[in-house]
Amino acid sequence: MSRERVEELLHLIEVDPDALREAEFLQAQMILDMMVGKTIVSAEMQEKRIVITTSDGNEYFFYGFLGNDRP
Repeated sequence: MSRERVEELLHLIEVDPDALREAEFLQAQMILDMMVGKTIVSAEMQEKRIVITTSDGNEYFFYGFLGNDRP
């Protein structure tokens, strides 16, 4: 594989942290909007996500809030 091709592929996987943060915020807002009027029966913090379960048995998953290196 040529060096140019490797650089092209690396460019495709680069992620803008601010854009990712904004996308996660919008996704979380949409999920929270769907939960209006529901009763939360449990919330669990897992290794890579937060899981909220409502009284109707639905589970809602939140990603992007964990793994912060800051104390």
